[in-house]
Amino acid sequence: MPVSESHILVVSPIRPRHMDELAAKYILHRWDQAADKDAFLANIADRITALVSTAGVGVPSDLIEKLPNLKVITSFGVGYDAIDIAACTARGIRVSNTPDVLNDDVADTAIMLLLATLRNLVVGDQWARSGQWSENGAMALTTSARGKKLGIVGLGRIGQAIASRAVPMGMEIGYFGRNQKPVDYHYDADLIKLADWADVLMISCPGGAATKDMINADVLKALGRRGYVVNIARGSVIDEPALIAALKDGVIAGAGLDVFHNEPHMDRGFAKCANVVLYPHHASGTVETRDAMAQMVVDNLQSWFASGKLISSVN
Repeated sequence: MPVSESHILVVSPIRPRHMDELAAKYILHRWDQAADKDAFLANIADRITALVSTAGVGVPSDLIEKLPNLKVITSFGVGYDAIDIAACTARGIRVSNTPDVLNDDVADTAIMLLLATLRNLVVGDQWARSGQWSENGAMALTTSARGKKLGIVGLGRIGQAIASRAVPMGMEIGYFGRNQKPVDYHYDADLIKLADWADVLMISCPGGAATKDMINADVLKALGRRGYVVNIARGSVIDEPALIAALKDGVIAGAGLDVFHNEPHMDRGFAKCANVVLYPHHASGTVETRDAMAQMVVDNLQSWFASGKLISSVN
């Protein structure tokens, strides 16, 4: 099929400049902008061979079923838990994501949240901004990252990038995962034991059913009242009611969170906790990284239509 005749369904758009590039090469159908999506789809479903979406939005399973000639899904983001990969594989639909290009910014954000949480950055900002510093003197002492044990849940590309930043800070690294890796870090196949060992539990594993609520009340209890949680993975990995209770009751010392259940409508209970640093799922949110991610979507589509192969295939 000539590229000019390739019909692409846009479920969730990527960067504006890259959308313009796609529009110049292919025929785009903006499902994301349709008021009556069923009526919109009825007229074009048979022509759609490719689909563009984002990790945060994903692809509804029933939508995939309505596209009989769909061959490829290109997703903007690393996570693909919002796409039914098994169903796609069964139908021969190939799926791509955008790994690696965001590792550095996400790892930097993980360290930013770690330090902001341990050093009470948000509290300190308000202490200075509100005038409490001049009225009440110095704020309470915080705790150092140096000498602490960092337990990483999921030592993949991003987990390893986080570890490489934490080591020069004087942190000892441990990790939990399905398999031990050829790295010189403490390994524990038992998550409870890793939490008991760690001072800071860093969550960087994939989302999805396999990891849902993995960080539960038992894990938080093992982490203890001097322990901290930092999550740059997926909100689904943490049992949020258990985490909010642990923050309020002093079961753990604090948390730094970039991801949440039901984004962007996060549980407002977090906003009432002074011992949590909140960030709006923006770890990869730099112009440079988002442009690189969008370019990978463009490159995956170009490679697919040219050769039937993806640059970064998930299945």
